[in-house]
Amino acid sequence: MENFQSIDEILDFAITNEIRAAEFYETLSTQTKTKSMKETFEKFSKEERGHEARLKKIKEEGIFEVKKEDILDMKMSDYLVRSNTKGKMTYQDALILAMKREKAAYKLYMRLAKAAPTKELKKIFKKLAGEEAQHKLNFEIEYDEYIYIDN
Repeated sequence: MENFQSIDEILDFAITNEIRAAEFYETLSTQTKTKSMKETFEKFSKEERGHEARLKKIKEEGIFEVKKEDILDMKMSDYLVRSNTKGKMTYQDALILAMKREKAAYKLYMRLAKAAPTKELKKIFKKLAGEEAQHKLNFEIEYDEYIYIDN
């Protein structure tokens, strides 16, 4: 798989993933089984839109630079989550995909935090990573309560 070649590529990739995540959660909010998960998906969609805005601001302000060797170490394939969305996903499929997406986003933000040149940027990326980890945990709990029990 191709490597990132610049910080702009990394940020564009992260921004695109945040947009896709927000859209994914917006769709799930219309298909969920419970009112509380509908509200959770809507909340996550708003948070992902917030992540998108933060990343766009970082890119626009040009406040994040890393050395070429740091960029080459971040492989895109580590953050891609494939899904079979040709047919209608089951609720179980959606939860599994959501967990995988959040894990991939967490890994990306932790790598960005490690490569960030300033304490403030490290803090931003670690906060984003923490939010993604919390999302994953919420999906794991939902899976445990509504899917795992049924199996």
